[in-house]
Amino acid sequence: MGINSIFKLKIIRILFLFLVGLCTTISIFFDLETWLIVNFEADKIPIFGFHNIINTQNQKSSYGLDYKKQDLAEFLEYLVRENYWFLDTDQLYNYFLTNSQPIPTEKIGQKAILLTFDDGYKNINTNVLPILEYLDQKYNQKVKVVLFVNPETMKNPKKIKKYISCEELKIGINKGYYDVQSHGFSHKRLTELNSPELKIELEAAQQVLRECTKELDNNQTIATHLAYPYNDSNSQVENYTSKYYVSGYLYNHQILKLGWGKNNYKLPRIKVDRNTTPSRLIEIAEISSSVKKEERRFLGWRHFNIFLNYL
Repeated sequence: MGINSIFKLKIIRILFLFLVGLCTTISIFFDLETWLIVNFEADKIPIFGFHNIINTQNQKSSYGLDYKKQDLAEFLEYLVRENYWFLDTDQLYNYFLTNSQPIPTEKIGQKAILLTFDDGYKNINTNVLPILEYLDQKYNQKVKVVLFVNPETMKNPKKIKKYISCEELKIGINKGYYDVQSHGFSHKRLTELNSPELKIELEAAQQVLRECTKELDNNQTIATHLAYPYNDSNSQVENYTSKYYVSGYLYNHQILKLGWGKNNYKLPRIKVDRNTTPSRLIEIAEISSSVKKEERRFLGWRHFNIFLNYL
C-alpha cells in the first residue's frame, strides 16, 4: 500500500472519530436540554384520578380509594373560584398533546386541569353530579369530569345497584358534565390476556359505550381514550390500545409535563385516596401552568436553536 493510500486512510479515520465525537456531544447536550426544559420550563397539567365518592352522612367507607363528597366539593369549589379550565380528554389531546387545534383565545391565562373518575360507580350520579349542578348554578361555570367506565357493569343485573347505568350516563352527558371514556370492557388485567382476549376487551368496551350514547355523540368522542385497568400495561397492551384509542392513562403520581418524547399511551395521573386532603389537592392543582398565547412548538427546534447559539 502506497504512502498516499495510508495517508488517506488516516484522514478518513480522523474524520470518522471526529464525527462520532461530535454526534456524542450533541446527543449529550440535547438530552441535558430536554431534561432541563421538561422539568423546569415545560407546561404542566395535573391529572387527578378518583374512584368512588361517598357521602359520609349516610355512607360508610369500605375501600381505601373512597373519597368524601364533602372534600370533593371543597376542592371543586376552589378550582371554580380560581377559574381553572376543566379539560376533557379530547381537549387535552388536541390542544396540548398533539397541538392539532389552536387553543381558544378565551382560555389564555387560565390554568388547565383534568379530573377523572374510574370504574363508573353509581355514586357519580348521586354524589358528584349534584356538586357539578350546584357549582354551575352558583358560579355559572360548567365543570367537566372524565368517567372511565367498564360497560360490562351496565349489562350485569348483579352489578347495576353499585355501578352507573347507561341511562344515568346519558343524563350527565346531556347536561354537559360527563366525558365518558373506556376502562376496558370488564376491568380485566390487560397484561394477562392473550391477543384475541385483549382485542375483545378493548373493542367491546368501545362498541358498548358508543352504542349506549350514539344519539348524543355524533362526533364519536366517547370511548376514544383508555385508562388501563389495575394500572397495568406493557408494550403489547399499548400496541393493541393504539388500534382503538388515541391515548392511555396510568397512575404514577406524576404531573403531566408537556414536552419532547412523551408517550401518549403513558399519560400520568395522580391517584386520590381517602387520606388525600382537599388542601393537598389544591397544592398539586396550583402547580398547573397558565395557558400561554404563543403556539407550542416541537422542542427539537428549540434544541437546535440553543445548539446554534451555543456554538
